[in-house]
Amino acid sequence: MKEKHNPNSQKRLRRRDTCRSWTELPIDILISVLERLNSPNFKRAKSVCLSWYSASRQCVPNPKYHISWLVPFPKDRNNNLRTLFNPEEKHKRYNTQDLGVGFANSVCIATCGSWLLMQDPLYNLYIVNLFTRERSDLPSLESQLGMLKVERIIDERFRISHDTVRVKSNGMTIQSAVFWIDEKTKDYIVFWGLRDWCVVYAKKGDTSWNQIPNTSYCSHMVYKDHKLYFLNNDGGFKIIDFSHEIPQRILKRGMFRSRLEMARRPSRNNKLGGLWLCRRVESTDYWVFSDPKLVVTVRGNVLKVIMKQHNMSNEWSFSVTNIYKSSGRIKKYKRVDSLGDEAMLLDLGITEPSCEIDGLNGNSIYFSGCHGRPKTKGIFIFNLETKTLEQLHKYDCSSLKLDGSLVLSSYQV
Repeated sequence: MKEKHNPNSQKRLRRRDTCRSWTELPIDILISVLERLNSPNFKRAKSVCLSWYSASRQCVPNPKYHISWLVPFPKDRNNNLRTLFNPEEKHKRYNTQDLGVGFANSVCIATCGSWLLMQDPLYNLYIVNLFTRERSDLPSLESQLGMLKVERIIDERFRISHDTVRVKSNGMTIQSAVFWIDEKTKDYIVFWGLRDWCVVYAKKGDTSWNQIPNTSYCSHMVYKDHKLYFLNNDGGFKIIDFSHEIPQRILKRGMFRSRLEMARRPSRNNKLGGLWLCRRVESTDYWVFSDPKLVVTVRGNVLKVIMKQHNMSNEWSFSVTNIYKSSGRIKKYKRVDSLGDEAMLLDLGITEPSCEIDGLNGNSIYFSGCHGRPKTKGIFIFNLETKTLEQLHKYDCSSLKLDGSLVLSSYQV
């Protein structure tokens, strides 16, 4: 039987063969393509046209292609632009857009993805996105809900009072700041230690800081999966659950100090760049130790990490101890000699599976900055198996005239 000729089918075929503009691609196809790109190509692709940029705002970045951005802060305080270094492109730099008045005079005290938590000279806090320039101002420091009362005397000077105790400070100390933000909804929560008194937090929409009782002498904090992991100066450890409207403490553990911590003592200047001297060595031959940091693993275990460096040989090492298991209470703290296929991002207080992120080495510790001699700045990797330290990439920052401050943003586009 002879097939009838259908002119409409021929028209549809011609339409299908007609070459369309790349700007007219369906949004779901664009998103599917963009989510498969690495960070540099993603950044270029979203600059193609308005429709591609709009599609990029709806993308969920693939963690396999997340990278670390090195963000040096130059001495020029009149420059609100920043030069970004991408470890995937050794000889290339990226300049951000103008991040607003006052950014150059502010310091970065925490990072989350492509967001920075900034503090200006008057101790006003805000979060800003490096790439989109989105900004959210946080409540003023004197807006406090709790037992402590904070009063701004003038500019950067504050008075703190608690019942009969009154302290007058020439500068507010913001300790161990950490925050989290949802890239889609822009919901956020910010934590920081209010001097030695307590930890405070604020969520999106809050006009005041909420004080958390029994969190004095904050040493280090990590926030992950709606849980705040808190360590104080005496070795006390707590976990507070923020998944509900009212925070709930789910673990409290008393003082624990390793032999390494007991052996260290302050130097004459109390501290050397955040590091401490060892007690049981000669003054010309000693090890220098960092303050303990918390790291939450993929499985939810909590590690205490101390970094140490020998002053003569410039040898580096790490002491890693398991202080909490998500599967149940541990009776004895155990030393950790291997991370397996996980990589530790020390600045962020987490571990990540190396198999899920391109270029990430398992059983290694990544950290920014270095107190070696001579002092260098960058991203460094310490291999726990070989006990060797290497710089991820060397950046030519000589023309930037850095003031010494450096930011390692987390793995995010």
